Amino acid sequence: MLTLDAEEVYALAPYAKTLGVVFDEISAVSVRATLAHDLSLSTVGGGLHGGALMGLADVCAAVCAALNGPTGAAPATVESSTHFLRPAHTDVVATAGPLRVGRNTVVEVNIHDAGGELCARVTQVVTAVRPKAGSQP
Repeated sequence: MLTLDAEEVYALAPYAKTLGVVFDEISAVSVRATLAHDLSLSTVGGGLHGGALMGLADVCAAVCAALNGPTGAAPATVESSTHFLRPAHTDVVATAGPLRVGRNTVVEVNIHDAGGELCARVTQVVTAVRPKAGSQP
């Protein structure tokens, strides 16, 4: 089974580090990561921008799908559905877990604020893409 650590994720997907995603747990069963509240990521009213929350969710879902997918395949999001439930004015924690594993893996991501309130729920379909012969990763 494939394993990854945070540094490997940052090397494969530099956007995760650029956004400020900090991994707390990385396993096939659960990927948990924190995104610090920063005014540079906020919108009107000081809440974290929806795009920042969606970026966090996408990174977590991709890592979860990669850990559950075939060795050598890269994750590619093909569908994403986000439900924003409340603004996030604090650091947030995203927890991703597989709902269905296969060529197209379905991952659910719950994003909670520092008080434990659910701020967003994201469901993503992530496919496994095999690199073409001779292509660079």
